Amino acid sequence: MKRSWLGAALFSSFVLVGCGTLSQVDSKGETDNPVFPEIDKVTFEVGSYPNIENLRQVQKGVTRDQLYNLLGRPHFSEGFKVREWDYLFHFNTPQGVKTCQFKVLFDKDKLGQSFYWKPSECASVLDDTPKPEPERSLSLSGDVAFAFGSAVLTSAGLGKISELVDQLGQVNELERVVVSGHTDHIGSSAFNQRLSQQRAEAVRQALISAGIKPNIILAQGFGDQHPLVHCDQGNRSDLIACLAPNRRVEIVINAVK
Repeated sequence: MKRSWLGAALFSSFVLVGCGTLSQVDSKGETDNPVFPEIDKVTFEVGSYPNIENLRQVQKGVTRDQLYNLLGRPHFSEGFKVREWDYLFHFNTPQGVKTCQFKVLFDKDKLGQSFYWKPSECASVLDDTPKPEPERSLSLSGDVAFAFGSAVLTSAGLGKISELVDQLGQVNELERVVVSGHTDHIGSSAFNQRLSQQRAEAVRQALISAGIKPNIILAQGFGDQHPLVHCDQGNRSDLIACLAPNRRVEIVINAVK
């Protein structure tokens, strides 16, 4: 009876040894070719939904006890004295549930040293760096925001700026705001440069009054250097009307999610 029990135990150990090690792991806990087990070979239920903060704490030098406390036991038959543990994790994403495999390789002292994901893009779940949103931009028509030749914001211009700030929501999360003033080519270059800078500064002050931090707002004037349209009307009033798109103040905003 005793001999039979011993034989069964040895047999079980050999089976575990055979199914536990998939990758060729060196004494430093590294491999040139991490091999992942087939998902349908999972032995611990059907994987788990891990705590992201616990996952972020898994670093080089982690012990097996620490891994067990952070992530639970491995989800596959890891075997006897193996040098790798494999997990099957599920994550809720806006596109639905994403399933990922996570592998930990141990060195000769049984400390975790190498970590792999399959598919590799699953590693992005650990990234907690704020992602910048695409730039938002608004172009204020110069003839709506300012009287012709003036740098004083009209009530309509102030209203447009107020609407923009309301759409932004949490203004304390803004990263950068660039205000650019532009004019048409009527008048001297020096006058147009000065007017464009004054208009950009007027919009900057309006944004500050609306609650945006002064240190993130850059105001710059470009005069008539960047026209949107080119006109050659001989009549002055027709020329002024044609050049209206060039008289503008552009606001470009970068926000953090």
